[in-house]
Amino acid sequence: MSSSVAGPDCCGGFGNVDFRQADVCVMTRLLGYVDPSDPCFVAAILTITFNPLFWNVVARWEQRTRKLSKVFRSPYLACYSLGAAILLLNVLRSHCFTQAMLSQPKMESLDNPTAYRVGLALLGIGSTFVLSSFFALGFTGTFLGDYFGILMEGRVTTFPFNILDNPMYWGSTANYLGWAIMHASPTGLLLTVVVALIYMVAIQYEEPFTAQIYQQKASSSRKRS
Repeated sequence: MSSSVAGPDCCGGFGNVDFRQADVCVMTRLLGYVDPSDPCFVAAILTITFNPLFWNVVARWEQRTRKLSKVFRSPYLACYSLGAAILLLNVLRSHCFTQAMLSQPKMESLDNPTAYRVGLALLGIGSTFVLSSFFALGFTGTFLGDYFGILMEGRVTTFPFNILDNPMYWGSTANYLGWAIMHASPTGLLLTVVVALIYMVAIQYEEPFTAQIYQQKASSSRKRS
């Protein structure tokens, strides 16, 4: 399959690159390695897409109805249960991601020790962001506790939130990118793009709603005082 991938000349040569077409060229090269009909690839796409949809739909439903809190007789137990479900879904997503990479060809230009070390470094950076975010937020802060009425006192500004917004999401994306590079996998690179795009949509969906929850909390506090 890799023999069908066009070389640099298809983009005008490195000495005469049209940078407006550079992204299209890179994506075309990646797609040349990928069989989108492969069941493992389809499973990876489905899990990548489903996971944020699941936790956002369930969390908003809980915020409106408090059904989970009533079932578990505690908002904390309900949040812990949703968090456990999210963790299991993320394990499944990572498994499908890995199987999709293993079922499709490697990219020879990435299959070398230098690229492997770059991927390992990205994996380390991503894991640092994910773990430090978890420790800064706690379990309920990480797993949508604010939708269960478990609100934090204020906005977290310690590391890694003093470096970038949504470090959990971008750390996870860096993990997948590093994992894909370590496997010299164009399929993994393409799936990482999908992960990033889905997270960007999730951020646009989540942030205004979360801000609204804390605005309501602030309004209630002012009324009581």
